[in-house]
Amino acid sequence: MGKINNKYADAFLSVVLYLVVFVALQAITLGLGTTVAEKWGYDKSMMMAIATAVSGLVTIVLFARCGWSPYSRDYIARRPWTALVWTALLAVGTIVPSQWMLEVMKVEVPEEMVELMSQMMSTSWGYVAIGVLAPVAEEMVFRGAILRRLLGVMGTERKWAAIAISAVLFGLLHGNVPQFVHAALIGLLLGWLYCHTESIVPGIVFHWVNNTVAYVAFHVLPQAREGELIDIFGGNERSVYMALLFSLCIFVPSLLQVKGRK
Repeated sequence: MGKINNKYADAFLSVVLYLVVFVALQAITLGLGTTVAEKWGYDKSMMMAIATAVSGLVTIVLFARCGWSPYSRDYIARRPWTALVWTALLAVGTIVPSQWMLEVMKVEVPEEMVELMSQMMSTSWGYVAIGVLAPVAEEMVFRGAILRRLLGVMGTERKWAAIAISAVLFGLLHGNVPQFVHAALIGLLLGWLYCHTESIVPGIVFHWVNNTVAYVAFHVLPQAREGELIDIFGGNERSVYMALLFSLCIFVPSLLQVKGRK
């Protein structure tokens, strides 16, 4: 019993360490970015984006070098290109339904978060931070480190409990109710992808597609920045439901295809 308790205690402390390091890196780099922008007059949007990019890069290097998120070429060596294409389509199929769900729940992202994201999205550095580095860093932390550690003590027979815990932590780290709901649900899917493939690569692809679509939509569809789906589709409610149906027609076959492949 003592060994079992120690095993869980070690896993708990490891998870806490990963979270503290991840949050601290973000806080330090964003704080430095704000200070530089205010003290030397640099563009705040650019500095926030650069700070976020630096945080992501440092996280990737640190978690890799410390062995917290082990990596290998085993998954890529299997040449899972078809599975990754279906994973990308799976991500596309979740975008409209997840946004619709948040609107039905009537939860709104805090204005300060909307402003921060808008500032970063408005620069090319924003895509480097949000579209490229964030998917890798967050998958390494929440799936490659946290979920891997939880699975190590909970085992495959309780993998969904481990996935759920990692998904909730992923949601909580986003800091507000709308993003918590979205991130936690997506975290369940990303956790399943990790367990199914034993690799963070599919999660990175999923994450990259999701964030890239958000970045592109910000620049191509100005009405999508603070509006709802109904605004994006020009006030046509029927178009919203057609988009939902179309998304599900992408999501369901993609999920089945991914499930049948590794």
